[in-house]
Amino acid sequence: MMYLIRRFILLIITILLVSIITFGVFQILPGDPIRTMLGTEADATQIENLRSELGLDRPLYEQYAAWMKGLLTGDLGNSIRFSMPVKDLLFDRLPVTMSLGGLTLCMVLLVSIPLGMFAARRQNKLSDVTLSTVTQIGMAVPSFWLGMMLILYVGMKFDFFKISGYIPWTQSVTGALSTLVLPALTIAIPQIAVNFRYVRTAVLEQMQLDYVRTIRSKGMSEQNVMYKHVLKNSMIPILTVFGLIMAEVVAGTIIVEQVFSLPGVGQLLITAISNRDFPLVQGIVMYITVAVVAINFIVDILYSVLDPRIRLR
Repeated sequence: MMYLIRRFILLIITILLVSIITFGVFQILPGDPIRTMLGTEADATQIENLRSELGLDRPLYEQYAAWMKGLLTGDLGNSIRFSMPVKDLLFDRLPVTMSLGGLTLCMVLLVSIPLGMFAARRQNKLSDVTLSTVTQIGMAVPSFWLGMMLILYVGMKFDFFKISGYIPWTQSVTGALSTLVLPALTIAIPQIAVNFRYVRTAVLEQMQLDYVRTIRSKGMSEQNVMYKHVLKNSMIPILTVFGLIMAEVVAGTIIVEQVFSLPGVGQLLITAISNRDFPLVQGIVMYITVAVVAINFIVDILYSVLDPRIRLR
């Protein structure tokens, strides 16, 4: 229990620090959001009145306290660009980004773990060398270039795949998949390559330990040895990497949604930055922060489930 409490306190401190940095950075960036809202024709009286109405004339610590109070109560303020609550804009875009992130993680898990185990069992054979070479290339390919190649050579040749836009799941399951598969592949391929190498290394290390030889000498089938013992004991280093990969997937959606014109949170962030919509940018940054920190918290819990000795450290 103490382990979980320590991790939870660390989670709160991390979110608090990021909130201070996020709020502070936007106070020193050039550009006046009030002028952006009112336009160049506004006079000084209109600017001061709106500044007072939004509380921007108060000391910074009071503005920060009010902003944090809003975060805790779910009020992220109003968007300057869209004249709508930031919370509503996020809720509108979240289903797209969560669908993209979920499909990407499924691809990474379902491909990288079996491939890594397959390569480990065939160490230094042709299939292992081929997979290692292909994944080395996969890690080096930039996501935006990969996305454009998939649009050109897959999306434009096969009718099933859509190269822009989004169809909600409630409207059509196959339609949603047709819009999400290529963007998910764009994010997943480099992450599959990274996770493949860690899975292969972790499985190889376990296969060389004495307990595996002992289990094999007792006549257990190779499939049971691999899936019941080797894979289970390899999961801690794999989980460490997978936590980082999940954070990469959250960040990767920002670029990929722009490439495929997906109306998700990433595309909304680009729009907010280009319009100096500070309340919206702050809200999205905090959403990404909470998502990444929560993922790492879940990974920490899984550590303690897989290896109870971690709770005692």
